[in-house]
Amino acid sequence: MTLRICSYNIHKGFSQFNRRMVVHELRDRLRTLDSDLVFLQEVQGLHLAHPERHPNWPALPQHEFLAEEAWHQTAYGGNAVYDHGHHGNAILSRHAILSQANQDVSDHRFERRGLLHCEIQLPGFDVPVHCVCVHLGLIGGSRRRQMEALAERMERLAPDGAPLIIAGDFNDWRNRADNLLAHRLGLTEAFGSGRGRPARSYPSALPFFRLDRIYVRGFRVKRAEVHFGAPWAQISDHAALTAELEPLA
Repeated sequence: MTLRICSYNIHKGFSQFNRRMVVHELRDRLRTLDSDLVFLQEVQGLHLAHPERHPNWPALPQHEFLAEEAWHQTAYGGNAVYDHGHHGNAILSRHAILSQANQDVSDHRFERRGLLHCEIQLPGFDVPVHCVCVHLGLIGGSRRRQMEALAERMERLAPDGAPLIIAGDFNDWRNRADNLLAHRLGLTEAFGSGRGRPARSYPSALPFFRLDRIYVRGFRVKRAEVHFGAPWAQISDHAALTAELEPLA
């Protein structure tokens, strides 16, 4: 079995610098990637003002609108909650989501962060695969503490080498995640395994910073790709990452 996954910071459905609403274009572009699992960050779960400003703003929560008729299972974890709405992480799946939990790992009140953890039943596995969508903080100390919380959670809930996928926006331009997280959990970074370091993913027009990651355990990485430039640069400030995985024998 080949499993195709995607990780994408969708910038709440707006183009870079919030110039225009692009959630419909985003929905179309996601479908071209033909992914089995999609890990999304900055997903707008609710915004009371957007329908008034944008006549074609979807009536469904953003993750449900993006998944409609393509991914039959969704999970959402709202991290940043405000008077007019909330946003957070989401996972879209073509396979059964058996459980979901959102752990608050916010390090301070000005930057709300969470870990969306799902157990998903995938073909070829006798046990559920643990899938975690993350969006870590902008401050180095916050990221370190958030990665420690993630490692502790996985050591407790996915022990003994259980199959695991962790993907998202790590904001880790100094590449500290390998030492703080990957080695501790026995993870392989989808791009680093072939090139020695994670992919450049920001800004999406011509990526320079290595912010976004896909980490796996229990899988072999067949192929990994960064989707940047036109038309992706017109949709979000981050590039989309995809990887094709095969279960380890």
